[in-house]
Amino acid sequence: MRFKRLLNLAGDRLAALPLLIMYITDGCNSRCGMCDIWKQPRRNMPLSLAQSLAGEVGDLGIGWVLLSGGEAMQHPDWPAIAHMFRRQGVRVLLLTNGLMLRRQAADVAACIDELIVSLDGGTPVTYAAIRGVDAYDLVLEGIATCKAAGVRVTTRTTVQRLNYREIPQIADVALSAGAAMVSYLAVDTTNPFAFGDRHSIADDALTSEQCAELAVILDDFAVSHADAFRAGRIAESPQKLRRILYDYFSSAHHAAPYVAPQCNAPHFSTVVEVDGTLRPCYFLPAYGRLTPTSSHLKSAINTNAAAALRKAYQQGKRAECARCVCPLYKSPRALVSM
Repeated sequence: MRFKRLLNLAGDRLAALPLLIMYITDGCNSRCGMCDIWKQPRRNMPLSLAQSLAGEVGDLGIGWVLLSGGEAMQHPDWPAIAHMFRRQGVRVLLLTNGLMLRRQAADVAACIDELIVSLDGGTPVTYAAIRGVDAYDLVLEGIATCKAAGVRVTTRTTVQRLNYREIPQIADVALSAGAAMVSYLAVDTTNPFAFGDRHSIADDALTSEQCAELAVILDDFAVSHADAFRAGRIAESPQKLRRILYDYFSSAHHAAPYVAPQCNAPHFSTVVEVDGTLRPCYFLPAYGRLTPTSSHLKSAINTNAAAALRKAYQQGKRAECARCVCPLYKSPRALVSM
């Protein structure tokens, strides 16, 4: 089945699905300014739909499942959903804001292989300003508790106007709390529907003056945290950070060119939302909808509409891809070894 993944790269239909991303709830207990999901009515993925997806692990060769949201830990049955896949040998990742980690650390240790925690500030004040909740210490305690329970933790920081000066400090507090690795990406400022119906996303971007300051911060960061970069405890290289942060923000002011990132995520993954809506990735539009009784994932990901979207992004015809902040690329060798 692993080598069937290579067939994905030869066309626009999928012979296997190494990575399944599930939005198991669109409820959220954060109040982030760059995301409007929390303003919408809460829905949870029915267990019947999760069971249907788990039933296709063998046929699709699913190796990884990412539980996301909303805040995935607000789904009352998220541990049961994780166990459905883990019992079949699937590696289960949980993407979370971390607010419920300390309280549910035992469940995390029992059914999660890797934890990805959003950490958008190096101080309580900055964290609260971005996340809309006073939970900075709670999140760090949750990271430490889960690390002590044997769970590998990665933190992910969405860099924006309020926190770019704290990039080095965020690495320090995350690693000190027990994170194995820290990662950064730029706040999306162009896609109006990826995280709810946003209206003021450009307010999070850096000004031209702030971009100049960011360049200095990143240069200093590469020197002050050289050991962490060499050890792989910072996911991106200094060169990549400059490209995905400085170049991205500067391009809006025509100070630096922005080159569309390399990405082939729609050729090895798919996103299933709470109601069965299917997307090729976080940022591309839906191409269909899955229900527990009317269709199977294997056929749904290979409809003409799905294949057309994959062909369009590969040919550079999707504007969303030109300024994507979250590209995911797998070489043939990496795809086989996933």
